[in-house]
Amino acid sequence: MTDDHIDVRPRRSALYLPGVNERALAKARNLPADVLIFDLEDAVAPSRKAQARDRVGDQLNRGNYAPRECIVRVNGLDTDWCKADLAALCGVPVDGILFPKVGRAADMDRIGKAMTAAGIDDAVPVWVMAETPAGIVNIGDICQGARVPACVVAGTSDLSHELRVPPTPGRLGLLAALGHCVIAARAAGADVLDGVHLDLDDPRGFEKACEQGRNLGFDGKTLIHPDQLAVANRVFAPSAEALDRARRVVDAWAGAEAAEAGVVVVDGRLVERLHVEEARRLLALAHRIEAAEADR
Repeated sequence: MTDDHIDVRPRRSALYLPGVNERALAKARNLPADVLIFDLEDAVAPSRKAQARDRVGDQLNRGNYAPRECIVRVNGLDTDWCKADLAALCGVPVDGILFPKVGRAADMDRIGKAMTAAGIDDAVPVWVMAETPAGIVNIGDICQGARVPACVVAGTSDLSHELRVPPTPGRLGLLAALGHCVIAARAAGADVLDGVHLDLDDPRGFEKACEQGRNLGFDGKTLIHPDQLAVANRVFAPSAEALDRARRVVDAWAGAEAAEAGVVVVDGRLVERLHVEEARRLLALAHRIEAAEADR
């Protein structure tokens, strides 16, 4: 049983790709990532910005990345490079543009005007990074403006730096900010992705961070290395147990409706409509994950 009418897209794993690394851009066509973030910002030195634009544009125009979602992270609105980044993306097939350092609701208006000036179709989704104290404080207003971001990405590296939060197990100093991002995104009907885990020699710590992000409500995690893909995909996918219960919840609800029963109980727990909606979302997500993996 599937719920194909439910609008859900797997975003369990979102891998950053340095825009200058042509080999990595090409190899990404064979990686099991849900999202590829072609990075023109932090991963590119100022002297190589133009080269990165050319390489990203060339690879995206060549295509063959589907079913992976292709997002380009441009440089910030207040930098000398953003205008050229957007101009280079005009006519390039992208699934969204990720803007860093979004700090206030007015930035969404500026983003819209900058994209229009660059000739980018207004239908191209906007993603935003919440990675500054101002961005966290204002993320609710940012998500509730005339243009709602399709996805909020927590930029935990920059945020930790600006908050002067040390890298502690459990990310104690970031929990309030992370939770605020999830709440703001959900209130706007947007997806939300957790920040990166920088220690590549700490696989157990990475898995724990993924589990924590999932338990906080994130849809997936941004990644810095292909070796992190398998764990993120597993942790942020519905488990077999969750899917089994989801099927039983949907079936029990349908049976109760047919029998005009007033109460539905599954495994000794009362089932309400909100539980059925979540069960259907999980089943739709699992169906889309299965379809995407078959297409890779």
